[in-house]
Amino acid sequence: MTTPQDSPADGFDPARTAVLALHWQVNVIRPEGFFGAMLAEPVRASGVVERAARFHGRARGAGVPVLFTRFTVPEDGGALVRNTAFMAAVDDARDAFRPDAAGSRLIPEMERDGAEVWDNQRLSGLAGTGLPERLAARGVDTLLVTGVATNLTVEQTARHGTDLGFSVHVLGDCTAAADPEVHRASLANLELATAGVLDAARALELLGAG
Repeated sequence: MTTPQDSPADGFDPARTAVLALHWQVNVIRPEGFFGAMLAEPVRASGVVERAARFHGRARGAGVPVLFTRFTVPEDGGALVRNTAFMAAVDDARDAFRPDAAGSRLIPEMERDGAEVWDNQRLSGLAGTGLPERLAARGVDTLLVTGVATNLTVEQTARHGTDLGFSVHVLGDCTAAADPEVHRASLANLELATAGVLDAARALELLGAG
């Protein structure tokens, strides 16, 4: 991996930056989805979908790739391991997470022709796929993270990416959790455990797209 970019105060090079957009899928975001009872209303109330969709569009306009991850369970189980209650629950409901299931689709606000989508079976969006290697091969060393839920896939991915050597910035206003207090606590953890939490406006400014 190349040497990470300098501090955010110096700005981000779009050619070395990518957006990881985590779990913007029906099963997570919509009331009819598997996690809808827990997450749909807090997500709606937060307004995070609209903010994240705007940010993704502005980032693309600045030449930054936006890569979506989906939690899916293929017929052979893929890389899923029943080693937590969370993984056991989704494995028990595996039909709802098949790659072609309605709940696995990106929500309409995030769907677009040619969107790059990576499926995996781990909580970290960087685990169980070749995505880290693909990013490094593209010269990407800085990741801007959006998604739901802050304390689950977002935090796990951000910590994982940091340990892999990427400079990771979670966008606090483009993430959400079931409980606002949990969301804030997770962001406080990530402020210390990653390259720092940003909001969408500041990230766009650093990309020269503000």
